[in-house]
Amino acid sequence: MKFVKEVTIYEVGLRDGLQLESKVLTAEEKLDVFNLLHEAKVSEVEFGSFVHPMLVPQMANTSDFYSQIQQHEAEMELVALVPNLKGLEIAKENGVRSVNYVLSASNTHNQQNVRQTTEESLNSFKVLSQFASENDIGLNVTVATSFGCPFEGTVPQNLIMNIVDTLLLHNIKRITLADTTGMANPKQVYHLTKAVADEWRNFEFGCHFHNTRGMGMANILAGMEAGITIFDASIGGIGGCPFAPGATGNVCTEDVVHMLEEMGVRTSIDLDALISASHKLKDILGHDLPGQVAKAGKSSRKYPVPN
Repeated sequence: MKFVKEVTIYEVGLRDGLQLESKVLTAEEKLDVFNLLHEAKVSEVEFGSFVHPMLVPQMANTSDFYSQIQQHEAEMELVALVPNLKGLEIAKENGVRSVNYVLSASNTHNQQNVRQTTEESLNSFKVLSQFASENDIGLNVTVATSFGCPFEGTVPQNLIMNIVDTLLLHNIKRITLADTTGMANPKQVYHLTKAVADEWRNFEFGCHFHNTRGMGMANILAGMEAGITIFDASIGGIGGCPFAPGATGNVCTEDVVHMLEEMGVRTSIDLDALISASHKLKDILGHDLPGQVAKAGKSSRKYPVPN
């Protein structure tokens, strides 16, 4: 197997991770976790989303939280999710410099998520992209259900290729292919990511995997073999999409970093500090988290021999 030598982790715990939690964290509690992520040298953080608070109450304090972390903008890429132009306008009002727009390859999921067909979201994106360019806001796009839809089933590869082709008519920095409910398998991941990486060699692609069915880490390895070097992950392994049944369990950041570093793949993240962030989040949420490394410790840990 041939793997890339360095990987960027795009941390989504403070957004995707928290949006399925019953406890709504205060801005100060989010800040406690963020500061530990900063100490761990996490370079990219999706810190929240500008969505209607009635739909996702966990994100209601995104503006307040951003005002407390904004000073780290020079050291870290701080990204807000925006579902539409209104969300982008709010992001601009708050001084946010980077955003992530999400649309679904599946019409049914897109209608559940943003009340539009995929084609309508692509048309809306034209205005959104122009607004971002005019206001010097960096724009990423995540294509949800790229590897399968919980309502429609299989999503054809040529549909993903066509969506990417349409998106690339606009000024965007990155496209992330998302396995929204953990339906992907490594063979499928390799073929799709290899296809987009070969077709658009000079563009930046990332992947977003869930561990819902235990294949998240294997799917990351498949993406790496295809040449992908950017992966979303969530501290503690928490999160999922509130508009898709069964969408639990993002790949866990500390588990991913541990795996990669043990393989000799550089992440530039301090794993010990990352584990401390996971422990802090567990204490704040008041329940165990799905991640494994924070429980078991690093594989390099040595134990005393029993008497």
